[in-house]
Amino acid sequence: MARKLTAKVDRMSFEEPLSKDFDTRSQFRTTALSVMNTIAEGFGRYSDKDFIRFLDYSAASCTEVKSMTYLLLDLEYFNRERMKELQNEIEATRATTLALIKYLRNKNQ
Repeated sequence: MARKLTAKVDRMSFEEPLSKDFDTRSQFRTTALSVMNTIAEGFGRYSDKDFIRFLDYSAASCTEVKSMTYLLLDLEYFNRERMKELQNEIEATRATTLALIKYLRNKNQ
């Protein structure tokens, strides 16, 4: 799910008018990329405790991406329907990440 979210944000970042707002575009792309890369970094630690910590960071990055969607709405870069679709994707990614955290915590009990 994180990979799908990152790809969607990346594609959107090349659409006008966002593509011309370099600072906002960069922040939007960076936060989405962080969701995916933080999961990979945590997985690479080979410890459930560390993996859980990085999954938590990734879930927080989902919240940051969602925050950016409100800015993009305020700036009128995308319509409400498009942002709602992206917000649903973000929430699904966050929910999956939190479910994995729950699984890993219960596995170790």
